[in-house]
Amino acid sequence: MAIERIRKLLTGDSPGRTTELNGFRVGPANARRKAYLQGGLHADEQPGIMTLHHLLQMLFEADSAGQLNAEFVVFPMVNPLGMGNIEFGMHQGRYDVPSGVNFNRDWPDLFEHIEHKIEGKLGQDEQNNIQVVRQAIGHWLNNLKTDSARQQLRRYVLQEAYTADYVLDLHCDDEALLHIFSAPHCNAQMQKLSDSLGCAAILTAEDSGGGSFDEACPLLWIKLTEKYPDLPLTIPVAACTIELRGEGDVFDAVGHRDAEGIYSFFQQQGLIGGELVVQPRVTPAPKPLNATELLRTDKAGLLAYKVELGQEVNKGDVIAEVICLEGDDAFTERYPVKAGTSGTVLSRLHHKYVWAGCTIAKIVGTEPLASRGEYLLQD
Repeated sequence: MAIERIRKLLTGDSPGRTTELNGFRVGPANARRKAYLQGGLHADEQPGIMTLHHLLQMLFEADSAGQLNAEFVVFPMVNPLGMGNIEFGMHQGRYDVPSGVNFNRDWPDLFEHIEHKIEGKLGQDEQNNIQVVRQAIGHWLNNLKTDSARQQLRRYVLQEAYTADYVLDLHCDDEALLHIFSAPHCNAQMQKLSDSLGCAAILTAEDSGGGSFDEACPLLWIKLTEKYPDLPLTIPVAACTIELRGEGDVFDAVGHRDAEGIYSFFQQQGLIGGELVVQPRVTPAPKPLNATELLRTDKAGLLAYKVELGQEVNKGDVIAEVICLEGDDAFTERYPVKAGTSGTVLSRLHHKYVWAGCTIAKIVGTEPLASRGEYLLQD
């Protein structure tokens, strides 16, 4: 049994500036299974930091009791670069300032980088195939040129994540119910995670189009199984993004309850022993992400919601009204924003001034929407 503190220094994008990344490695050194968890990749989203703070204490206690059957790598605040992004008295944290890149977009396409390195090396031994692929990833990461602090951060994170059986990336929405983003190949595992957490939705896509972190590792294996359909290749990683409600939901009691849900999930997967700390409940089955509407307004103004989170709505229902702020209609007229699909209201905005093109709600439906296209994420 062991607890190791991980410290990585990110050299600055300007002279004299360095940033420290802190994490923990918990569990048996010879464990055959591994879970990787991180919070705060979007540094302005802190519920995951609180949840992992509580989960760490539970893992420490389980380690002392000899109940851990896997290695757990946990970065509660995985983006110290974004945590330092404070401008004019307001914390930003979603975008890397030097490059302008969203911290959770444009992660490397691992398939593209290692495809040629494994040509002719795969065979009929499934476990050997997994090792060949992971060795190629490791070699590529070890030799990856990192000119910026953001690139260094991504390399450190991927060096821990690519060997994991489970990858959990903890985020939050603006104002929302608990939900999960994942790929269809791990629906069974995500259903158990959802049942343990009490999620309102599981939204699935193999490739959401934005190169998000949670898709970086499984998408490699998905592409490999498509390229080599006759070889024994499975997808050895279950990865997801957990949206822990809204930005303001950072409370001890809530974080502890979510930590118990994640802990219970790992107990059910055999990674942790002992009696279940949370009894699962039945939650909604997975639905395709492209069936979830990102409801947008085409006018600027002040938002007045007509629905609550979790409310069931029908296509054509008025979800909100926008109070006009200029011209002849200023402060006297309202313009309705109507649902384009039937389903459950999953998220809303906490700020009520909106502009043209602003996403004001997510509505989880069941039928894929042609309007969604190939880029399924909300920036």
